Amino acid sequence: MIQCKDCEFCEISSDGRRSFKCDPFSNIKEPECIAKWQLIRLDMLVASYRGMLKWYEKLAPLQDKMLKFMKREIDDMDESDSWKSDEDEDQDQGEENLPN
Repeated sequence: MIQCKDCEFCEISSDGRRSFKCDPFSNIKEPECIAKWQLIRLDMLVASYRGMLKWYEKLAPLQDKMLKFMKREIDDMDESDSWKSDEDEDQDQGEENLPN
């Protein structure tokens, strides 16, 4: 099996960072290359997910504040409109008590 460092599709920079130019659909040299390629992609996916979680952790307090504010505003609107429904209920109850 060819090691990645010996492959023509692998480039190692001066700081030790590797970049892979291999494409699993066109220029894979050995079957093990596909497994390595999948591991690299999975690692990239996990790194992206961790970055997304960091953003969510930063946004969570702001989101909580926004939801509390929205709930308070909705409760205030419901309270300010409650007089309408109380009057309607009083009229409905008064009509039920009328003799026929």
